[in-house]
Amino acid sequence: MLERLPDLVNGNAVLVRRGRHLSTTFLVEAGPRAWLVHVHEGRITSVEPGPFRMASWSFALRGTAEGWAKFWQPVPPPYYQDLFGLLRQGELRFEGDLLPLWANIVYVKGVMGALRGNRGEP
Repeated sequence: MLERLPDLVNGNAVLVRRGRHLSTTFLVEAGPRAWLVHVHEGRITSVEPGPFRMASWSFALRGTAEGWAKFWQPVPPPYYQDLFGLLRQGELRFEGDLLPLWANIVYVKGVMGALRGNRGEP
């Protein structure tokens, strides 16, 4: 499902503008599944599905499959509407170099929320 991020994000001019200062690679985990999301100046250049050996990334969003499934519902239940809700519920961890994450948190929240309501499994 994350493979659809380039189309969903790059077609959203407001979201791309928010991320215009971010060029990095970050890891997203949903239970046993993982993806590397490559970003250049707010545009998603590619999404690589795992598993990985010695992958390089700046920060990671490591969550449970159940937590992400609730987050990506068209209308998420209470406490699952936001990355901070997932964090508070113990369904998500932030790891790695958190400076680019915090500096671009509104963009990252928008990227992950772009998948909300799209059909398919994570």
